[in-house]
Amino acid sequence: MKAQHKCAVVVGTELPAGLAANAAGVLSVTLGHRVEGLVGADVEDADGVTHAGIIHVPLPILTASRAEIAAIVRAAAEDDELFFVAFSALAQSCRTYEEYTAKMAATATADLAGVGVALHGPRKRVDRLVGSLPLLR
Repeated sequence: MKAQHKCAVVVGTELPAGLAANAAGVLSVTLGHRVEGLVGADVEDADGVTHAGIIHVPLPILTASRAEIAAIVRAAAEDDELFFVAFSALAQSCRTYEEYTAKMAATATADLAGVGVALHGPRKRVDRLVGSLPLLR
């Protein structure tokens, strides 16, 4: 992974705390799975106990309105240097992956209400989209 890359997760200001945490978790897992080299190697402590590698760059969890999230997703989709993962209210409402895939197959893109997005790419490009957003509190 390039040194000047950055990650960020944005969740909807409208979400209650539990759903915001869920959205951030789902987006982070997907980001870690899809971006090669994002998670560092396992490490050993002073006692020789091995601990699983964790993300080795900061990962701010930010908040934005649904309209702002939609604008971020649109801008990220137009930027070939950014990788993004969008998360919808539809996805968050499903109890199984099978339910999710069936509902997605029957729903137009324009009808998906975004509740979160994760970004990875060059620091300046990520900052341009999310640099002014507040941290999740």
